[in-house]
Amino acid sequence: MSYTALYRKFRPLDFNEMVGQEHITKTIKRQIVAGRVGHAYLFNGGRGTGKTSAAKILARAVNCLSPKDGEPCNECEICKAILSGSLTDVVEMDAASNNSVEDIRSIREEVNFLPTRAKYRVYIIDEVHMLSTGAFNALLKTLEEPPEHVKFILATTEPQKLPATILSRCQRFDFKRISNEDVVKRLKIICKESNIEITEDALKIIAVLSEGAMRDAISILERCTGEQKGLIDEDQVRELVGIPKTMQIYEIVKGILEHNCDIVIEVTNNIINAGKDVDNFLWEIIKYIKDLLVYKSSKSLEIYNAEEKEQMIKLSENVSKERLLQLIYDLSELANNIKWSSQKVVMFQAGMIKSCLEIDVGSAKCEVGNVNSNNVKTSDLVQDIKPTQKSVGATSSRQQNTATVAKPKPTRPGKNLPYWNNVIDKIKQSGKMGIYVNLIGSTAKEINDMVIEVDLANKNSFAKQILETHENKAEIEKIVSIEVGKTMSVRFSSGENKTETKASTNSIENIANDMDIPFNIIDE
Repeated sequence: MSYTALYRKFRPLDFNEMVGQEHITKTIKRQIVAGRVGHAYLFNGGRGTGKTSAAKILARAVNCLSPKDGEPCNECEICKAILSGSLTDVVEMDAASNNSVEDIRSIREEVNFLPTRAKYRVYIIDEVHMLSTGAFNALLKTLEEPPEHVKFILATTEPQKLPATILSRCQRFDFKRISNEDVVKRLKIICKESNIEITEDALKIIAVLSEGAMRDAISILERCTGEQKGLIDEDQVRELVGIPKTMQIYEIVKGILEHNCDIVIEVTNNIINAGKDVDNFLWEIIKYIKDLLVYKSSKSLEIYNAEEKEQMIKLSENVSKERLLQLIYDLSELANNIKWSSQKVVMFQAGMIKSCLEIDVGSAKCEVGNVNSNNVKTSDLVQDIKPTQKSVGATSSRQQNTATVAKPKPTRPGKNLPYWNNVIDKIKQSGKMGIYVNLIGSTAKEINDMVIEVDLANKNSFAKQILETHENKAEIEKIVSIEVGKTMSVRFSSGENKTETKASTNSIENIANDMDIPFNIIDE
């Protein structure tokens, strides 16, 4: 006898066996009992949430010879024929591989014929969003005015790809992600009937890994039974799917939060050398940090044992919500970049090191540039800086035949534009931490009504080069323009170009004097 996969063996046979979709099954059962079954249904939802199973149950329920409370009996000859796939009145079609106009035209021809044995001809079209434009047009007329003996059940994971004309002709039911609790309950039933020994913690890990997809959860469970004999525990599940143990994740996150690059590099090297998948590894780190953030917000921790909870509680006491949130954003962006990289390990390790050096926007610890990371507060970094020598620009006036140099309006020592701190805050809130870090402690002043000059706290060219890249400068100018209410340009000063500016001004003045041209310094 051939082997049957667990997810097929334990496919729901009636609506009561479906997990986590009670809001849909109750409505459909009431329609069946009342005899108000629609001619076209659209089942939408993520993978493994029960769309196809519900479609098959509905196909049996409307044709069952002895239905009970809207459920198929699964014992009559019609139900058995549908279950075995021998009844030609129920047609299942995969639109991913049968998406042409000819495939739909064959359905249009068949619907004119009466069912051979059942009450209704039922067409289940899976992944219906894969149909071509011509196929949708061919289906539209039949879907709009089908014969009384025909029912359509369309299933998709991407309803936004369906034409509005199709959507408006279907009763739409949205299948939601199945909760971890419901997944665990169903897995316990499967384990009991299949004589599988597994711990509660292992089931919770499987439920989390399934991401709300019941089919994925059953598939992971089946893989565990094939690799492991006897009791299956949490560590064996982690080993099977290639994710590190919680202790290793804890050490990495602890190293990141404490800005300890040595620990982070050591643990990541051990994980990579052990052959663990980088994508799963990074996903576990992000999830762990997310759980830390949830605990700080709601004091709730799931799927962790007592020792792990104690470790997480200690970590949460020394980190701000803002720091955790920023880490989630940064590491999620790293995960997206890694997907398209041919050097995943290099990018991953570089991203881990960068996370150690990131500024802590909540506790104000920083290890970027020349700023000391020990007990530095953000309020200490944001300080007024006395304006350095004014930069001078030269303009010419043909009418007066004089050379003029524009000099910015004098400002009081330490005076900063009133909106500049708001600009820095908005850059931080937008998640542009690379820009934000290099603007900490900077001041800004107006050169004229269209230009502001930013005096950087970091008196080196590196920070200035970063901010002057096209993308970063455009982002700063956009936020400044929004803050001021008009288009503004930004230029940066790091203290290195002051001497050059002064020399340039003196040179212009000398040339003007040699040529006996009047030379004026004017205020704009």
